[in-house]
Amino acid sequence: MIYILILLAKIVEVSLMTIRTVLITKGERKIGAIIGFFEVMIWIFIASNVISDLANDPMKAVAYALGFSLGNYFGSRLEEKIGLGLSEIKVIVKEHHGNNLVDKLRNDGYAVTVTKAEGKTTPRQILSLFVKRKNVKTVVNIITNSQKNAVITTTDIKPIYGGYGIRK
Repeated sequence: MIYILILLAKIVEVSLMTIRTVLITKGERKIGAIIGFFEVMIWIFIASNVISDLANDPMKAVAYALGFSLGNYFGSRLEEKIGLGLSEIKVIVKEHHGNNLVDKLRNDGYAVTVTKAEGKTTPRQILSLFVKRKNVKTVVNIITNSQKNAVITTTDIKPIYGGYGIRK
């Protein structure tokens, strides 16, 4: 029973650590600090329990290490599902395909900035969008369903000020 408790507590603690780290890097220091308090409280409980009797019960170390490993996995999956923060999506399309795609994206509620560009053989457009990370897959699906030959890149961003839907 103690092994399962150590395992589960460590999974929760490391998952909290993952979320806290992402929040702090995204500028959400207050929420990150609150999560950090609970993370450390759990860690103190687990570490003191494992270390106090480690020589007589080395399986506690195995449960601790397995919990750490699984916590990294589940924490990263959880953070991905929550989709904290914003991403910038850049799309390069042939100029004559760009207007229809821009209209589709705007009709779906996404702000799009269009820049004229030159490709090797044809005029291009570069579309820039700032979207919540949890919406990136949806936007990429809209783009790929509308324009098969688009070049798409994403970058996680930390907004500072202004923009449609980005007020900070």
